[in-house]
Amino acid sequence: MNDPWWLVLIKVVVLFVVLLVWTIFNVWYERRLVGKMQHRLGPIMNGPLGLGQALADGMKLLIKEDFMPSMVDRVLFTLAPMIAGTAAFTAWAVIPFGGKVTMFGVDTYLQLTDLPVGVLVLLAVTSVGIYGFVLAGWSSNSPYSLLGGLRSSAQMISYEIAMGLALVAVFLYAGSMSTHDIVEAQRTALAPFGWTGIGLQSWYWLLLLPSFVVYVISMVGETNRAPFDLPEAESELVSGYITEYSGFRYAVYFLAEYINMATVSAIATTLFMGGYLPIWPFNLVEPLNNAWLGPIWFVIKVQLFISLFVWLRGTLPRFRYDQFMRLGWKGLIPVSLAWIVVIATFQALRQENLLQGPILWGAIIVVLLAIVAVLFIGEKPEPELEPEPEAFDAFAGGYPVPPMPGQALPELQDVIPSTAEAVVATPGEEL
Repeated sequence: MNDPWWLVLIKVVVLFVVLLVWTIFNVWYERRLVGKMQHRLGPIMNGPLGLGQALADGMKLLIKEDFMPSMVDRVLFTLAPMIAGTAAFTAWAVIPFGGKVTMFGVDTYLQLTDLPVGVLVLLAVTSVGIYGFVLAGWSSNSPYSLLGGLRSSAQMISYEIAMGLALVAVFLYAGSMSTHDIVEAQRTALAPFGWTGIGLQSWYWLLLLPSFVVYVISMVGETNRAPFDLPEAESELVSGYITEYSGFRYAVYFLAEYINMATVSAIATTLFMGGYLPIWPFNLVEPLNNAWLGPIWFVIKVQLFISLFVWLRGTLPRFRYDQFMRLGWKGLIPVSLAWIVVIATFQALRQENLLQGPILWGAIIVVLLAIVAVLFIGEKPEPELEPEPEAFDAFAGGYPVPPMPGQALPELQDVIPSTAEAVVATPGEEL
């Protein structure tokens, strides 16, 4: 893209404003949707339908006292939210909102920039955002914040591996890492199967269903949203890595969380749902294929993914931390690796023209049968017997302590002496 500098500046300003306004809307949208799910109203005052409530909350954070504890690392404490906020905005530089249009006499794409390795840029930028959360926990000089930062780093690293592996299948199938090229490739996503000319694009989510499922689960874990909001578990860590933050710094983290939620939804839309391409069957109507309507289709698809985030928050309880990490390392990552092997084999055979007609469908049936065999066939592991509870002395350390898992408190009379033994003393001894 060889846009003049003034056009790039216009795109930057428009993108910045759109993200801020969209974030304010999503805060209101989440509260209203959760309220509907839980049979309550949500925000109804401060503007029509409560639309001014999110704006009022943002203004409150900007003007309230920005308190900083005395024992924090002042430089890193301030730098951490800036890193998280910058990474959240930067990721949108390579996300396409629409196709090729003419703006002020210049042919350009509705996209800030397009790179041959655009998706790798997305992964790199989101990886840098991890430092904003880790440094927040470390610089706060608080055990709760530190534990939240450690959890956040382990969680993001684990699920970024699964997320990256899920995207490899898209690279292999589309033959490109450019976000614009991947969207355009979905216009003819079904061509290898002989289905052309019927307008069925936007089908990567179905053709690469295992990758799509892994990515959707990973994007929820990547954004620290319920039911994977372990770094901010109020019942355990007060508020995790942002416990010591307030005012403007807290507002930056709040903004980054909602922008990241929109970012991963935009990536899923771009790579799996056809991006700015019209939704079937609207794509069959020629006037609706206008490139200027691309942002509308794009926003609708992204908002549906954001609705999924809200739905999960309103319905599912929080995972236990060991369950959450086991899902990432022992579930998502092995499935992604196996699926990459399948896609790579499929692509190699297709390039050699070995997958045609009955052979193609035979290969698909074999893959499906293999998936069914792995999931439902095989020896069921025998349930492990619970070990006998160990004897436990709650007063061994000089003060009462709770039992660990697998331990049981002994009978009360075995630990506490009877009243007679406690009161009656040997003659000559002081009570």
